[in-house]
Amino acid sequence: DMLLHLVQRRNHVQLVMPQKQQEPITVQAEVIERPTATILEPSVKTKMFIEANTEPVSLTHLQKDCIIPVFRDNEKTISHFEFVDAIDFCCQQYFKGSQILDPEIRVSHKINGRIPQALHKKVIELEDWEKTQYYERMMFCIEIPSITETINGNQLNLTIGGVRALNHESLFSKKSIEKFKIFIGFQNLVCTNLLVSTDGCALEIRVSSLTDLVHKVFDLFENYNMKQHLQAMKDFGQHSLSEHQFAQLIGKSRLYPYLPPKVKKEVPQLIFNDTQMNTVARDYYLDKSFCRAEGGNIDLWNLYQLFTGSNKSSYIDSFLDRSLNAYNFTESLVDAMQSESKSHWFLS
Repeated sequence: DMLLHLVQRRNHVQLVMPQKQQEPITVQAEVIERPTATILEPSVKTKMFIEANTEPVSLTHLQKDCIIPVFRDNEKTISHFEFVDAIDFCCQQYFKGSQILDPEIRVSHKINGRIPQALHKKVIELEDWEKTQYYERMMFCIEIPSITETINGNQLNLTIGGVRALNHESLFSKKSIEKFKIFIGFQNLVCTNLLVSTDGCALEIRVSSLTDLVHKVFDLFENYNMKQHLQAMKDFGQHSLSEHQFAQLIGKSRLYPYLPPKVKKEVPQLIFNDTQMNTVARDYYLDKSFCRAEGGNIDLWNLYQLFTGSNKSSYIDSFLDRSLNAYNFTESLVDAMQSESKSHWFLS
């Protein structure tokens, strides 16, 4: 069967563009022009952008089946649905004319409840309409496949999304500024790894309304240098680690958490845990797409993909932080290799 994809508004939340009209976007990657209505072949991803203990849900499920958490004074939070909906609105406006896919949403840490009328019922006796639920953590990606680039034979599609972790909110106090994480970057279609850079990622934005959120998203879009991000990732493939250097990196990663604070400040940050570093070590030999070369060397593009691949085991609230750390750490390796006078603690 063929699927009809329409680029259109998918919801009914009232949002407005910032007063400052957006200039036409200049896309540095390859842009595939498509009409508003396009016949697309159905495609099903066999891999998820995040694994851990998450499950997929639809935008409709978040809108219709989930209650909205409130602060102590009963002021509502910005719901997961409104968050996804607002980012989707920004994508539809800023990338108008591009092919924009439906949000891919994953949630974790489900919070169950029940209505007062079901106070004395046993769990097995509860009807569906007597149950309440919401999710403490939620992450989503919106893929724009008409903005694409190829690096080292891997197709990368522009991807936008965000993270909401209610465990980082003070719901037991009066309504306060709410915190979100948003990003714009690329997704590697070979492995669905998320690739973000410093200027394409906001690890903590604080807003008091949906209007503030929309403004912050447009600011992120404006400040994101797509051309620079893509060029930096292309440069990763021009540098390699020897087998000995890779072994040094893995070994030093075990020592890094225990460095004295003064020394640690001078060392590039690496926030991947032991289990994830074990995955990187394993996939150095076993990953079909990004393993070492025959002589034992591994280029930094492949190493970067091993890091972002191991990050899929992160919980939602730490996922984006480690995604950005993988990029910054790989850049630090490139900087050290390009400078004759600059050494790198993880390789020495």
